Parts: sequence; C-alpha cells; structure tokens
Amino acid sequence: MPGMPMAIGQPMPGAVPNMPYGAYSGYSAYSGTYSAAADPMWTYFSTIAGQDGKVDAEELQRCLLQSGISGTYSSFTLETCRVMISMLDRDYTGKMGFNEFKELWAALSAWKQNFMMIDRDRSGTVELHELTQVIAAMGYRLSPQTLTAIVKRYSKNGRIFFDDYVACCVKLRALTDFFRRRDNMQQGVVNFVYDDFLQCIMAI
Repeated sequence: MPGMPMAIGQPMPGAVPNMPYGAYSGYSAYSGTYSAAADPMWTYFSTIAGQDGKVDAEELQRCLLQSGISGTYSSFTLETCRVMISMLDRDYTGKMGFNEFKELWAALSAWKQNFMMIDRDRSGTVELHELTQVIAAMGYRLSPQTLTAIVKRYSKNGRIFFDDYVACCVKLRALTDFFRRRDNMQQGVVNFVYDDFLQCIMAI
C-alpha cells in the first residue's frame, strides 16, 4: 500500500480485511471485576469515577489525559469523549463503566498504533490520502463518495489531527455496529424507522 510501511494486502494491527461494511476487531469485550492489584488501569479510572463507578464525558476526558494514552498527540476534546461513550453506551446512561473503559482502551490503542504507522514524521497529523488508506486497511469497504465526505468532515487545512482521526474511527465503528444489528440477513440493506434512525444519529 503506497505510503505505508507494510506489504500490500497486509492488514494493520487490529484490523480484519474483507469484512462486510466495516467490521473492526481492534477491540474486545471485557467482563468480570477489577481491582488496583489486578489491573493498573483501574487507578486511572477509579480516581475519576463517581460513587456509581462510572464516568461521564468530562470525567473520561480527564481520565484519558491522566493516563497519557494520547502520548505526544493532541489530547481528546470533550466532543470526542462524548462520541466515545456513545459508542459503548449499551444501557443509554450517558456514562461508561470500567468494563467499557477497558474496551475503549483496547480500541484506542489499536487506532493509535495505526495512526503512528502513517505519521512517520511525528507531526501529529496525517494527510487526506493517508486517512483513506487507514480506513481501507481497517476493513471498511466504502465508496469514493463516502470517503470524500469523511475526509471533508474530519480534515483541517488538508490535515487530519489525531483527535479527529479517533473521532472518525469511533463514528465508523458505532454506525457500523448500529447497521449490522439491524441487518439480520447480512446483505448490506436495512429498512429504518425514522425515529430509530434519529436515535442512532443523535446519540453519536
């Protein structure tokens, strides 16, 4: 693949090629209970989570900042943290528990690794054609028109910053999951009820 340090056809870490409409496996589900002794990430989460053991968007933003997962890249905006929560908010509470945080962390780690592979000059941004390469490498099969719309939405002066790249990945995954749950025949075609469609779009 031009501009990428890997052989043609070799998937990026966490990607599954040739999956229907954007299946992405750079994350996994977690279950069970956690303690500081069992998992070092519990420290980041527990210091921010409230009495209910969950975090909202502002708390998640602080949690990710303290964790240092962004590294030298731009930290996550509040809006990106909102869409992160909505991606995994299966009970529609507007908050994220530790299991969801673990799932998010796995996805973020894979997305960051992909970003770093194309941001070879460590500028903190990637070019437009590189974003389309990453999207394709993650297994999404999108039309040129859809790719153009994505690039226009997430680029600034011809460059895509890390925060916007993550927001793009989150939306792609969340919308794909929403679609696939309703595509019972796995044919790539779904009939939406208007209210159901609005609930999905407005939540993300």
